[in-house]
Amino acid sequence: MKKLGKLLLIVVLSIALFGCAKDESDAVKFKKEYEGLNGKETGYKDKTYRSVSISKKNPMKFSTASEIVDKIEKKETFLVFFAFKECPWCRSVVEELLKAAKDNKVDTIYYVDVKDIRDVKEIKGEEVITTTEGDKDYMKLIELLDPVLEEYTLTDENGSEVSVLEKRIYAPNLVLISNGKAEQLETGISDELKDPYGKLTEKIKKHAYKKFECMMKCLKEKATVCQKNSC
Repeated sequence: MKKLGKLLLIVVLSIALFGCAKDESDAVKFKKEYEGLNGKETGYKDKTYRSVSISKKNPMKFSTASEIVDKIEKKETFLVFFAFKECPWCRSVVEELLKAAKDNKVDTIYYVDVKDIRDVKEIKGEEVITTTEGDKDYMKLIELLDPVLEEYTLTDENGSEVSVLEKRIYAPNLVLISNGKAEQLETGISDELKDPYGKLTEKIKKHAYKKFECMMKCLKEKATVCQKNSC
């Protein structure tokens, strides 16, 4: 009986440990990261982080710049979301992104946190200098995603935009890769949203949803009938 009791205890503990491991999935991690900042102070002009509600069954799969480079070089087809949890623009569109994925039965979106991997440039006098070097795999991504990325620009003391003659992965950026080629990029941000901390109207949310839904449909169709910038 004692041996049976010990065996049952081992089984129970194994089930409990397995259950905990399952709970710490990428989806749950993503939920915890984004919801963990709900309502907290940003430290910027008395602003607080927008509260978001994330399902624990979301399609987000944590990835790295290196892994995305590898998938592109293997000519794979997938969606990748570049963002970070503190980004107010990202928090403004993430719920609509996840809703569009659920409605269109997209079960995997690769997620890359770009907060600390990008290069940082500043204007010093009349020169643009690099104050922080970008991760080598991030710089490789810049090359591979060049067709869909926006120019990296800075604003000088006169309020004028200055190009640094380089592309940049901004946040949020949802990118469709089809057979290893960057086909489309979408932010989901409406021109009507002037302040990322501002109220999200139904019109603003619908804009984000429609843009992301278009990307989901292009993914399903392997981008064969989707033209660049069609979304």
